[in-house]
Formats: sequence, C-alpha cells, structure tokens
Amino acid sequence: MSETAFIFVDVETTGTRATRDRVTEIAALKVVNGELVDRWSSLIYPECKVPAQITQLTGIRDDMLADAPRFAQIAESLREWLGDGQLVAHNARFDYSFLRNEFKRAGQDYRAALICTLRLSRRIAPQERQHNLKALLNRYGITPTRRHRAGDDVDALWSLWQTWHVEHSDEAWQRLLGDERRHRTLPAHLDSAQLEGLPACPGVYLFYGHNRLPLYVGKSINLRSRVLGHFQRDHQDDKEMRLAQQVQHIEWEETAGDLGAQLREAQLVKTLMPIMNRQLRKQRKLTTWHWAEEADHPELLSGSALTQPLGGTLYGLFRNAREAKNALRTIAEEQQLCPRVLGLEKGKGRCFANQVGKCRGACNGQETIAAHTQRAQEALIQLQVNVWPWPGSIAIEEKSAGATASAWHVVRQWCYLGSAASFNKAQTLAETPASFDVDSYRILNRFLRYPEQHGLTVTPL
Repeated sequence: MSETAFIFVDVETTGTRATRDRVTEIAALKVVNGELVDRWSSLIYPECKVPAQITQLTGIRDDMLADAPRFAQIAESLREWLGDGQLVAHNARFDYSFLRNEFKRAGQDYRAALICTLRLSRRIAPQERQHNLKALLNRYGITPTRRHRAGDDVDALWSLWQTWHVEHSDEAWQRLLGDERRHRTLPAHLDSAQLEGLPACPGVYLFYGHNRLPLYVGKSINLRSRVLGHFQRDHQDDKEMRLAQQVQHIEWEETAGDLGAQLREAQLVKTLMPIMNRQLRKQRKLTTWHWAEEADHPELLSGSALTQPLGGTLYGLFRNAREAKNALRTIAEEQQLCPRVLGLEKGKGRCFANQVGKCRGACNGQETIAAHTQRAQEALIQLQVNVWPWPGSIAIEEKSAGATASAWHVVRQWCYLGSAASFNKAQTLAETPASFDVDSYRILNRFLRYPEQHGLTVTPL
C-alpha cells in the first residue's frame, strides 16, 4: 500500500489578508514514496490589481496575469490533482488559508492535513534564531533560481526537505513529522512546549511577538480552549491570521473566576497597550449628563463627577460633548421633549421643534416644566449611571466553582486596585490611588447588580 502523497505548495498573493487578498500564482509538487511524481503550476488572474509593493517583491505584474485563468476556472482540476495529499509549505497555514478561501469562493470546501517546514525547522535546529526560507536555504547551501516566485520557492522547499531527510534516520524523521502533525494548528513561530501547562480554568493570556512586543491580551473562563481557539480560525479571520503569523511567546495568569479575569484583562490592556487590542484602551476624558435634584434640565459634566458626592442623577458615559449632546437630542426627538428647555438650543419662547409638531410645548406653556422634567428623566433611565454607593474601598470575594481558594478583588470609585489571596492582604490595597475607569465600571456593574448570582461576597474595607 502506497503512502499518502505529500503536496509541496507555494502561493504568491496580492497581500496578507487571506479573506480579502487573492492568489496570483500557485506551484505544487506531488511526492509519493519519496519520489517526485508530478508538478502543477499556473499564474492566476486575481480579479484585482496587484499592489506596487507586491510587484516589487515578486516581479508579478498585472500584464502577466491578464490572460491567466481565474481560480474558479482551475478549481475543479486543481482539487482533483491535490486529492487527499498532505500539504507541505513554509509557514503552511498562510498558504493553506489562501487556498481554502479561493476554493470557498469557487464553491468548494477544501481541507487538508498540514506539515509546516518552518515549524519543522524550529524542532530540528532550536538553537538557530532565523527560520525563514531564505535563511534556511543559505544555511544548507541551496540556491533558488529566483525568490518569491512560487515555482522556484517550491523547488527549493523540496530540496530542503530532501536534505533534512538525509540528515536524519527514518525513525527520527518520522518522529519529527509526528510531532509536527500533532501541533499542526499552532503558529509557526510558537514553541508548542509553551502550551503544555495551559490550564482549563479562568484567567488572562498574553500574546507577544518579536522582542516581546505585546500583541494581544485576552481573558476566558477556560484558558486552554480559548487560546487554542485563536489558532483554528486563522483561515477565516484576518485578525487571527495576523496574530498567528506574529505570536512567538505566550504567558497567562490564572484567576479565581470570570470577574477577576475581566478586571485583570482591562488593567493589562491599559498598562501594556497591545497593538491588536482595540477595546479597553485608555479612553479620553469622559463626559456625563448630571441632573440636579431641583433642576429642570441636565448639565454636562466631566466623567470625574462619578467620584464626587453630587446630588441628583448621572446619565450616560460619553467620549466627548458632541456624543453626549447627540444622545440627548435623539431621546428628545423620540419622546417629543423640548430641546430648548433641555439646554440643547439657545433662545426664548416657542422652539422650532414645537412649530413642526416634535415638541409638546414645554417652551411655551403647552406642557408644564414639571411634567416635561418627569418625562425626560423617565426617558433617560436607560442611560442612568450608578454613583459609587460605598464610602470607601470594597473587597469582592470570588471563588470558582469547585475551587478551594478565593481571590479578593479590591475596588474604589469603580476603579480596580488589584487582587489578593486573602482578606488581610486585600486590606493593604484599600488606599491605593484610584481614578474612575469606565471599563471597570461596566464590568463591575454587571457583576455587582446581583453579586450572589455570581458567587460573590462584597465587604466594605
């Protein structure tokens, strides 16, 4: 019985986003029982222009592709040629993601087992720093005809494979391939040993790139499942693909539960500023609407008002005054409130909204100010902000289901100050300087509305 074929493949593309960029060239070699038995190669018309920087890198120009077939035209024959062979490529998930997406556009669901020669190189020579194809070819004295052309790169890859095979006994070589198959979904630059102790419990995880550049911070109630899940969606998510291409190191911290994980994630994002976290970053100065107890309209204040002992009620947290006014204006239009009485317009007497039937007349006596105030405050309830209800700091005890140890999260003025393993240690955090944090506010509001449902115990400090 013959072995399953190895398909050595290389693709050239119009960019790095597998879901949006397109393939411009494919070259593949079919190897069975260690012998090269067939070759497949074609330029592909990408149905879009080739960016200038890609042409400079690969030499592939638009005029070279004008008469080339579209991928859909060769999809069926290529799929039949590939069969159930195992794909072998350098940084294999990149090439595989582009192939999967091109086949998907052509109406076919293509899946294949992968062997990544970049990962193999890291196993074979862990002491080496460089594992890109150019570095490997130089190391082994393999000279390609050209670089960044699919046919030449795939020939060079086959030469590299043969060199490795000669260097290793059959037993050692099969062991290397077995290790690679077991970790085929992991990023090419990530040592699989880093994930061996990854627990299936709540916590936060940190992805780092070259020179420990922070790439991404995330949280989960199951760290192992969430981290590994990042590397199984790279073919359908550009962000996951960028992450998989760049991540080289992973760290994680276990937490007592979901609350601790969410608070720590928000804190780490603000501290490390990872390049792929768009949410939870440091926010500009917030604004909020304050409606004093005896006032007939709200006043726009800084978000720091949440830490002040103000009477009345606060409504909404907005990034700037324009966003705050637009939100209030929208509610006014929906509820036929008077924009002039609300302070959104200047002037005296009847407002324009009343003239066109969009205000019930609080501006000219058709509606009493008291009735207007009541209607406005009822409409704003959806935006009501909870003022810090404790005189100082609190400690929130959290214990995961089945866990024997607790964590105490210390909070003041909706600001997360840190966590401790005991109540006594938590008390030492109570006087840490604090400033209002909108992300902590939103997280804590969800959990503290019904703390017992989340297994939390709140103790003032």
